Amino acid sequence: MPAFTYRAVDPSGKKSKGLLEAASLAAARADLRKRNLLPVAVEPTSGTPDGKAGGTTPLRTHRLSLKKQVLVTRQLATLIGAQVRIEDALKIVADQISSARDMSLLLNLRSAIVDGRSLAEALEDVPGSFDEYYRASVRAGESAGKLPQVMEHLALHIEDRARNRQSLQLALIYPALLAVVSLGVIVALLTFVVPDIVRVFTARGAELPGLTRALIAVSDWIQRWGAIAAGLGAGSIVGLLALLRRPAARLAWDGWMTRAPLVSALVLRLNSAQFSGTLATLVQSGVPLADALDAAAGTVPNRFIRARVAQITQDVSDGAVLSKSVEASGVFPPMLVAMIASGEAGGRLGDSLARAATDQAASLKATVSTIVALVEPAVLLIMGGIVMLLVMSILMPIVGLNALAG
Repeated sequence: MPAFTYRAVDPSGKKSKGLLEAASLAAARADLRKRNLLPVAVEPTSGTPDGKAGGTTPLRTHRLSLKKQVLVTRQLATLIGAQVRIEDALKIVADQISSARDMSLLLNLRSAIVDGRSLAEALEDVPGSFDEYYRASVRAGESAGKLPQVMEHLALHIEDRARNRQSLQLALIYPALLAVVSLGVIVALLTFVVPDIVRVFTARGAELPGLTRALIAVSDWIQRWGAIAAGLGAGSIVGLLALLRRPAARLAWDGWMTRAPLVSALVLRLNSAQFSGTLATLVQSGVPLADALDAAAGTVPNRFIRARVAQITQDVSDGAVLSKSVEASGVFPPMLVAMIASGEAGGRLGDSLARAATDQAASLKATVSTIVALVEPAVLLIMGGIVMLLVMSILMPIVGLNALAG
């Protein structure tokens, strides 16, 4: 049954609001009256006029936070693994959530399943709530009859992603604050302090060093064009983000990211870890290799690499050897290719993929940890160097004035 939000008052005039399930809008109002509540407003959360969850009616998009996704996925994995029906599992999880919007999302998913749709089909109605990796994994698990195993993998994956994100955020808080404060101080010095000091020097008739003249030029430029440059920079970022929404532009950008000197290694490792982890879980769950590759392609963030995985899927469907197709794609590390070839030769492809996924995840984690460890000293050195140049450009004329006075 679809979910409805309501506002009502009791006989004493006390207002209340909440969420309930009912077959229709009229049934929801009748249910409130049975509870001795006078309905003030009752609205379907699915966005349909009559509150009936149609088979193809999109649900209202509401994105679960990563923390909520961890909780919901872990509970669903546990309940589905215990042979609880999906619609019952969704109802149990929804009853434990305090947020009305989160509860509404889960109840609408349950309503779609009660109406005869699969969990994967219901998730496709809310693409903004669950990402493509999540939806593709559920779809592959249902098609292979291995949904409990896939949900367990999803729970572990999201938990690991949440831990990594939290660790990364905590590690970057100090460098980010340092960079922002330092940049603000530098801009304030160049905008308000340097011009006053320059007037003192020019009034004394002192010849300014080259470094000081360069600082004055930068200060003048910031005063004249700083606001315009900041606006153009913000506009450029917004324009770039809008351009990347176009499939052709996003494909070209993702292709460039796989070749960019400083970020290509990280991009390739991230996508390799994602691809191998998903493929390992699906193969071990008994999903046919071609179907597993098709589902794994949907979980790869980089669209250029995703297109290569789609070609691998086509090659395997045509009878090609997986390891040869992966090697020919040119976007996966040699270690992954070697592990796949070893698994194919020994008839244990799933286990080899699982080991490869673990290795790729460990390599990715080490790379990210190294980058994070280098960020803080890099910010300190850069900002310290800029401050040193500012101090030198101000002190050098003062020393010159003292020499003239002596």
